[in-house]
Amino acid sequence: MTEHSPHREQSLTDATEARGLEALIARAARAGKGAAAVEHWNPDFCGDLDMEIKADGTWFYLGTPIGRMPLVQLFSSVLRKDADGRTYLVTPVEKVGIRVADAPFIAVEMDVSGRGGEQIITFRTNVGDVVEAGPERPLRFVDEDETGGLKPYVLVRGRLEALVARPVMYELVGHGEEVEIDGRTMFAVRSKGAVFAIMPADQLKQLSA
Repeated sequence: MTEHSPHREQSLTDATEARGLEALIARAARAGKGAAAVEHWNPDFCGDLDMEIKADGTWFYLGTPIGRMPLVQLFSSVLRKDADGRTYLVTPVEKVGIRVADAPFIAVEMDVSGRGGEQIITFRTNVGDVVEAGPERPLRFVDEDETGGLKPYVLVRGRLEALVARPVMYELVGHGEEVEIDGRTMFAVRSKGAVFAIMPADQLKQLSA
């Protein structure tokens, strides 16, 4: 006869509410002794979790929005996007898959300091990350086919990006300038010595006409 231990450690996939997940992940964060070192953890994959980050940055668990920001911030601290393109919650002992509609974070505020080659563009995300765009935290711009517009993203950590919110995008574009890149005049922005092309300057002129 096989014995079943009544003291089996609860797993992330066992949690039936967000508060249950909170306790499990809080213990994992403490196990990490400081900021979660998710890039260095290599636990087994334990299945998918019914958690989704919507395109507007709202987190849902079991179909219900998670309204407590400290809880969302805790979950975001153990997020990791792997080379397979999927996003996971990762602890030292478990890795569970979650769904992300677009980017896991939203850049909701920006600040610009300095000018020219000394200019630094800093973003704040909806979960409290502060990111300086630059060589290690690049900006990228994706054509939005359905609207004909652009969707800017900034790398936050690992492979995790923040979508720049539309009002912030307009502010960002306001700091753009024409720059020669590989023999072509591009409309671009600078930050920490890096130049990030937004679009060809002649294309921008056509859109503005």
